[in-house]
Amino acid sequence: MEFNPHWVSGFVDGEGTFYVGIYKNPTLKSGYQVLPEFRIVQHQKDIQLLHGLKSFFNSGVVRKNHEDRFELRIRNFEALKNIVLPLFNKYPLMSKKRFDFIKFCSIIQMMEKKAHLEKNGIIQIIEIASKMNRGNKPKASAIKEKLETG
Repeated sequence: MEFNPHWVSGFVDGEGTFYVGIYKNPTLKSGYQVLPEFRIVQHQKDIQLLHGLKSFFNSGVVRKNHEDRFELRIRNFEALKNIVLPLFNKYPLMSKKRFDFIKFCSIIQMMEKKAHLEKNGIIQIIEIASKMNRGNKPKASAIKEKLETG
């Protein structure tokens, strides 16, 4: 499959998600891991589209998401930084998702500066990520509170 980057940008505007997860990881100094990811979810009948997008981005994994839905998930930091972000900077998203993308970019920049390895950096990342997508992230808020008090 050949994809036009303008089409990819429009498709992601409707079907993509920029997400930042915070997970407990006792092997890290802060006790938590920051995991940014870019996702596109589709019904299983369009799984070939996800495989085509995986080739387009030259990165990611196509896997089952839920019931009859599959996802392309890109977690590789270098791919996010060097492929995904430049694409959407050159071919900007047009919906409100653009604001999530801008926040996602700022988190990637913070991670590039290693802010995610320190308690205060994780707190800042949680504050930014909590304003992405639908907001209201109780688990992230609980982690933030624990980091601030502990």
